[in-house]
Amino acid sequence: MFLTLVDREDWPHYYEVIPEPRCLNNIKAGVEKGRYKDVMDVYTDLALVFWNAIYYNEPGSQISNDATTLKSLLEAEWKKRPFLGPPRIEPPAASPQKVHGVVDEASSRPKPKAEVKPAPSATPAPPPPPPISTTAKPRTVIPAPAPVASSSNLRQLSPEIDVESPDSEGLAMDDGPTMERDPLSGEIATQLERGLPRWAGFGEKGWMEYATVERMSDILHAIKSHKDIIGNRTASAFDSVPEEATIPNLSSTAAVSLHLIETKLRANEYASAREFDLDMARIFEKGRRWHEPCTEAYGRVLLLQRLYQALTSPNPPIGPPYVSETHFAGLITGPGNVKPVHGADSEGIPNVTTHRVSSKDRQFVDELNYKGWTIKLADWLHLANADDPSRPIVGQVFRCWVSDELAKKGREGVTVSWYYRPEQTYHPANRAFWEGEVFKTSHFADHPIEDLIEKIACQFTARHVRGRPRPPFWYVGWPLYVCDSRYNDRERIFVKIKNWNSCVPEEVRKSVEFMPIYPFERMVYPARLTSPFLTRVPGQAGVKFPGGLLPRTDGNADGGDGAGKKSRGGTRGAPGQVTASQAPQQYLAQSLPPARPQGPDRSVVNAAGGLHAIGGPAQVQKLPPETAKHFDRDPETNQVLWFPAAPVDVARPRPPRHSLEYLNFVALKRKREAESQGAEAGASRAQGDSSGNGMDVDGDSPAAKRTPPAYPPPLSELMKSIPMDGLLSGP
Repeated sequence: MFLTLVDREDWPHYYEVIPEPRCLNNIKAGVEKGRYKDVMDVYTDLALVFWNAIYYNEPGSQISNDATTLKSLLEAEWKKRPFLGPPRIEPPAASPQKVHGVVDEASSRPKPKAEVKPAPSATPAPPPPPPISTTAKPRTVIPAPAPVASSSNLRQLSPEIDVESPDSEGLAMDDGPTMERDPLSGEIATQLERGLPRWAGFGEKGWMEYATVERMSDILHAIKSHKDIIGNRTASAFDSVPEEATIPNLSSTAAVSLHLIETKLRANEYASAREFDLDMARIFEKGRRWHEPCTEAYGRVLLLQRLYQALTSPNPPIGPPYVSETHFAGLITGPGNVKPVHGADSEGIPNVTTHRVSSKDRQFVDELNYKGWTIKLADWLHLANADDPSRPIVGQVFRCWVSDELAKKGREGVTVSWYYRPEQTYHPANRAFWEGEVFKTSHFADHPIEDLIEKIACQFTARHVRGRPRPPFWYVGWPLYVCDSRYNDRERIFVKIKNWNSCVPEEVRKSVEFMPIYPFERMVYPARLTSPFLTRVPGQAGVKFPGGLLPRTDGNADGGDGAGKKSRGGTRGAPGQVTASQAPQQYLAQSLPPARPQGPDRSVVNAAGGLHAIGGPAQVQKLPPETAKHFDRDPETNQVLWFPAAPVDVARPRPPRHSLEYLNFVALKRKREAESQGAEAGASRAQGDSSGNGMDVDGDSPAAKRTPPAYPPPLSELMKSIPMDGLLSGP
């Protein structure tokens, strides 16, 4: 029963209801041919065989009972082999239970009977109603078989919600995401990431060269005992991090913790300062991957990492105790709090960033090596944020340099272009954001190399929806961002980026080797979220964001999303204030050109007979994901592209042509006319010769007329003149 798939012609309804049909023979053939790149892919397909049968058949039927028994047997046998990884208990994302939303994860735990799954009968039935969207669950502490360390974490979301730009009237103001990624898109992204190369780990250069055991012990004690201004121990963020490497996509599988590092120091097991430095880098990496980004615990890990890098720098801070108003960052403030580069009269802290790359008192180099990282031109980095350690600065390297200043001689650093997060911008309350979205700015900042947290990646929208970056630009587990617009912090507007090359360093603009991608099967769009000022994630209650909300304007040219657009007369989209003066309105009314007369209404509504004929203006029906996945979508809104009429560029119809019989008739007619004209010309010449008085040698003879050429009779006439009886009869 489970070895082969049912016949598509005999059971068409099965293929309409089951999104991913599977059978054991096909899975066996795939394993033999090496089609599976990950062992969990085999388990997912095996589980789909039984989940599909449980969903399609009636509860209590023989097939349903057999599928339940075999599914339990699969889980039990899989658990007996720990090297395969823990089995997935809940239905896969491509299962009909998930796609049609008939069960939740809590009800999909193993039970003797599958009575919680309302399996439909084999007869055609109407599709289930659209499920209600729910917010994404936080990351659990149980290690999952699929990699989830990417910044754009994959979610089990409602397939009925389209990713589109909401207008000012239809945006939901409740907590949680407004438009979520469909499960099929999440499965496509997960499937691709499972087969991508893994990061080999930290390099061999840039480590601490020399330190005594006493110095390393002092540094570790400073990390473990550091407290914030109210006396909370910052290192408590590592208490919940497991010693074993249960977190996916880490650079090393060796156990590491602050306690193990302290034990090694006491036993004098470190042969060099480099080994101690490497273990500290791994413990900070594990903390970053364990805690959810932008949470308080995540910020504590990054704060301790920056403190550690300050203590191991050539100019360590004075202490203990170690106190810093900038969280040990190299700059006095971060994104959102600096003065705009071209805003002399604007608020913010000045002299932190510039509008261009400076070359004063420094020597540019091709690359820098620090704590096992190799930093080059156009790399994307997480840098320490003086205002909020839980939100590291997203920046792209435009120059690597070594300082020539007298006070900083030999100090290494990078010049980066800052990218702002949504909470670091001013925007209308109804603006939606991509998950993991950042915005290009005109700020360039010089960071010391000690501000480096980790390497990341950022894709512009056109590539982000089509695939994932190839190594060495990005590895699975590294944070990944998406950029779609520029942000002007002086005028507080967003401008959609049209020329992506203008946003990257000039040296890589025309390079085809800069951030190539592994393509998806189809376009995959991230979820869209509401403004961070409308919802607060647990663990961020006490954080004050540097951005804010702007007043909503009725005349917003960008459709209510706050993405202003430049024009010759100024800016549109999200002005900082709304004025009610009558004089500008009168002047504008006088300067506008006269309105043109409107032509006939050719809209679809009018063709249907008006609003009353279609039931009013609010009649909307959503296409199910099973139908929408077969059509192209708009790269900005993720809506299905549809058109009310046939395309203009269509094949031209062939004009009418004459038949062969008619053409033969015309040819014969013209031939007969030519023959009659030739006979008449010959008769006239013969008559002229007979009326003369003999040969006149000296006289001028009249010009002889040219006799038209004689044509042979057509083949049809020759065939008619041949007696057919003689040919057909024998001798």
